[in-house]
Amino acid sequence: MLNRKFCLAFLFIGLTTGAFAASDWETDYTKALAKARAENKHVFLDFTGSDWCGPCISLRKQVLSSKEFAAYAAKNLVLVEIDFPQRKKQSAELKKQNEKLSKQYGIDEKGFPTIVLLDPAGKVIREFTGYEGEPSAEIIAWIEGKRKM
Repeated sequence: MLNRKFCLAFLFIGLTTGAFAASDWETDYTKALAKARAENKHVFLDFTGSDWCGPCISLRKQVLSSKEFAAYAAKNLVLVEIDFPQRKKQSAELKKQNEKLSKQYGIDEKGFPTIVLLDPAGKVIREFTGYEGEPSAEIIAWIEGKRKM
């Protein structure tokens, strides 16, 4: 009985933590920029194909959903998912915004995933394309300008 309660508690904590982490991502670019200016944080744009792009899915699982990255992001970043799914439904407004951002940041030529880091005013600081299994610490070092990708 004790094991069952422990397992249920562990499952509940895991599910609620994951749900909370997922809710920290913005999809509204304009709202995210305003939040970044107000909180003096950088903007982390994740151009992804969340339901079909293998490297995108790996980046999300290995880094963007990690406790280390989530803790860092909470203090330093406004996270924005710019998604181009094949199966997941999106509003026409969101699709239009994401297409515009894809053109603005030249994602069609770069591919997925592409991460673009902006300063609080919305100016591009740096970007990288692709994911080859780098751990959270290396992505954080890249954000801080201590590592090239």
